[in-house]
Amino acid sequence: MQRVDLQSYRVLTGKNLEAAVSAGAREIVLADGAVLTPTARDIIRRAGLTIVGNHASGASVQSPRNGSSPQATRPPQPASSPAPQKSARSDEAILNSPEATVIKQEMIRVGKKLWDRQYVDGNGGNITYRITPERVICTPTLLSKADLTLEDFCLVDLEGNQLAGKGKRTSEVYLHLQVYKTVPEARAAVHAHPPHATAYAISGRVPPNCVIPEQDVFVGSVAISPYETPGTREFAKTIVPYVKDHNTILLSNHGIICWADTVTHAEWYVEVVDTYCRTLMLAAQLGNGITRIPPEKQAVLLEIKKRLGLPDAKFGLAECQLCDQPESPGGITVCPTACPHNRPGGCGNKNQDAETLIKTITDEVMAALEARAASLP
Repeated sequence: MQRVDLQSYRVLTGKNLEAAVSAGAREIVLADGAVLTPTARDIIRRAGLTIVGNHASGASVQSPRNGSSPQATRPPQPASSPAPQKSARSDEAILNSPEATVIKQEMIRVGKKLWDRQYVDGNGGNITYRITPERVICTPTLLSKADLTLEDFCLVDLEGNQLAGKGKRTSEVYLHLQVYKTVPEARAAVHAHPPHATAYAISGRVPPNCVIPEQDVFVGSVAISPYETPGTREFAKTIVPYVKDHNTILLSNHGIICWADTVTHAEWYVEVVDTYCRTLMLAAQLGNGITRIPPEKQAVLLEIKKRLGLPDAKFGLAECQLCDQPESPGGITVCPTACPHNRPGGCGNKNQDAETLIKTITDEVMAALEARAASLP
């Protein structure tokens, strides 16, 4: 069996493992404390490689939560030996690895894009990427997202402790870390203040679903979390009830956060939801109700979304429930057909009730005016 010695590497990337596989490796020898990037672990799993140690060193590789990655074989340790600790040097190696450099370049592009589209202002907004199960790259505090460089990024653990990087980590990193703790499949998160989506957040409203296909497929129903002071752990906890079923959450009196499999995709969701909110505002100025996608057509969109592996709180609902989400009580959205599964206080016939109420009030006002006019000399 072909064995390849990779003990000279402190951080092993996908390229390192691809080279080993191309060389015919079936077993690989890693240095003690070596760090495997997610791409490297995927290649090990796909290629069926065996990780071995020797008398001098053994490799310790953490498996993801689903246990799909191989576990390294460690040499026997004396009972008195302390557990091996990840060194500051290895954390610096993660932050400066080739894979991290590619990620940071992507974060720089996304930061500039957020700034150009006026989704962030001043030093507002932040971007993160989970590069290993326990390590997260994040943008620094007090720096415009338009001015990011490769040297500015930080590395933190899932508790927010900064482990590497010259810049000081953002104070809002707890919000991102809560996403990663609650949603294991999340790899990237973007927090921003896009004006139209934030307008909904400060008014306590969520945009309706079943209006525009792109919104329903890539974002879907949007949640809104209660207000807490930004940068605190309490602020981070406000998203816990919503983040598993929603990749986009409005943060009351603040902005939004979106999570995805890549930084670019998370930024896409920011674009999609803000454009959607802006379109709804423009449509409201026309003075007509907003029509909805029929529930049977919405079910087709939901199947597309399920195939893409995107979350949605509507999975499992009856077809007639899929569009049962008015923008707000008495809002501009035309309600769907009545559904026997509707929740109390759901959409129902609120528009019709509102029209009846308006007609009644108008009739009473007109009658009062006519009576007053008749009493005048």
